[in-house]
Amino acid sequence: MASAARSAPLPESSSALVEDPQFQEILQRSRSLTQKILDSIPDTHRSCVHTETLKLTSSENTKFATMATTIGIPPAPVLRAVSENFTLETSLRTMHDGLQLHQGLLSSISPRLGQRDKVVALMSDVRDLKILIVKMQKMNQTQASVPPASASVELHLPGNFEVQVAAHLTLVQLQTFSQDMARCLRSLDRSTDDENEN
Repeated sequence: MASAARSAPLPESSSALVEDPQFQEILQRSRSLTQKILDSIPDTHRSCVHTETLKLTSSENTKFATMATTIGIPPAPVLRAVSENFTLETSLRTMHDGLQLHQGLLSSISPRLGQRDKVVALMSDVRDLKILIVKMQKMNQTQASVPPASASVELHLPGNFEVQVAAHLTLVQLQTFSQDMARCLRSLDRSTDDENEN
């Protein structure tokens, strides 16, 4: 599916902006920071999730959906490649909203964790990536801006187990969302066009 997204032509309204060198520079920095976030999630998970049954890449993670609802973890917004039906503006807004959601989740969880250094570093990277996405959004001011969603997330965390599950589910969800972001950003990256043709 990612190769289909790369080869799909952009709608004309988005094409000129995506070709802009300044946009491409911010895009490159965003891709790099997204990869940094993806690379840091496993270490962050190991540092703060100590319950044996909570593994980052477990097929059991889908079984925690009910617990996510009980704790109050909202699902990440669905991110797709830019197309006629999913504009650049929508894609950037979805990236921003997803990053803001995960920043809010991490900041709600972090005070309850024993070891929070890596979570705080990850929150900084998520914040920095969100700033880059905002810069791209400002370059794409074609329509009236939609007010940003609230960063505040109130979680129901009565005990340490719920804190562990919340940290685990947030990191699993952030990992999936970041992988989707990486694919979407890669599809907009004009420096990879030559590589894709080979």
